[in-house]
Amino acid sequence: MKLLIPVAFGLEAVVKRQLKKLGYCHAPATNGRIAVEGDWTDVARLNLWLRSGERVLIELTSFHAETFDALYDAVQGICWEEWMTPHSRILLDGKSYKSTLAAIKASGGVIKKAIVDRLTRKFRLTTLPEDRERFTVGFSIYENEVSVTLDTTGDSLHKRGYRTLAYTAPLKETLAAALIDMTYYFPERAFADPMCGSGTLPVEAAIKSLNIAPGRNRDFDFLHWPCADKAAFAAAKSDALDLEIRDARLDIFAGDINEKAVSIARYHAKQAGVEKQIRFKVADLRNFTSARDHGVLITNPPYGERLEDEASVRETYKALGQMTKALPDWNVYILSGCPAFERAFGRRADKTHKVYNANIECGFYCYPSKT
Repeated sequence: MKLLIPVAFGLEAVVKRQLKKLGYCHAPATNGRIAVEGDWTDVARLNLWLRSGERVLIELTSFHAETFDALYDAVQGICWEEWMTPHSRILLDGKSYKSTLAAIKASGGVIKKAIVDRLTRKFRLTTLPEDRERFTVGFSIYENEVSVTLDTTGDSLHKRGYRTLAYTAPLKETLAAALIDMTYYFPERAFADPMCGSGTLPVEAAIKSLNIAPGRNRDFDFLHWPCADKAAFAAAKSDALDLEIRDARLDIFAGDINEKAVSIARYHAKQAGVEKQIRFKVADLRNFTSARDHGVLITNPPYGERLEDEASVRETYKALGQMTKALPDWNVYILSGCPAFERAFGRRADKTHKVYNANIECGFYCYPSKT
């Protein structure tokens, strides 16, 4: 099968490195998707192990279409009966760019009709109950080239299952994992997030260091499909559990001035099974120090989207800049959606990666150690 992995803007290189580590060396990227070849074992492994991909899709076909008739004929030609049953619940998810078939809702209606017509004919039925397992059929139309996919994941891969309590401006788990992979962090080094919020960055650092499969505690849509190989997933999960590093001793600090934030972060770490690997503290970032000469500091401070917050945010950035000057041999990384970040922080970054956090254009400002 051809498997497609949608990737958020700016994270393609990170996900390709993650795939290479998993053994997928040939992984070309096109239009925000990375392609690999595989079977049900690969579907299982990718869903379990991908730290920063959005989901895992099976591409059923691709073709050129400029009319609804051409779209209908090509979709009806797919052997849907080999994937679905009469009880399968069919959902549509589509997008179109620079194409004559620009109406997403209308195109989705044509695709749904083509699928239903094929299934009712093959199963010799007049209606389909659609009351059981979910199949999300994706269609992407780019310059009249259509790709039709099945979503094996279901809820996006950022939903690991451990972050269940709400807190202000949460960072997606997949983005947090990608940011960590952009740094010089490895398990032997100290890690600190002095503005941890709900704890996503330190939890993801611990998950990575302990070699925990990010998807080990969640469900996936393909596990409910009659056509899928459930044994492949059972074997992949068993292998993942065997690969966990249970006796590692990590130096991970998670602090925040807000007591509620620290409580939530601690709870999320417990849900993820890494609470004992993280030191939590209610503390002002200005007071952060470390006995370790070298380490990695990553944090995601407020951006100041509201005018009344701008002065407070600038003060926070200034305090961050002053605090990190006392850590000359640490690698410092800050995610911010504030264009004036560097000025307030007091230093120009050695490198800045452009990424998006909750549709906000951000810079990931990198200040690597000089030693």
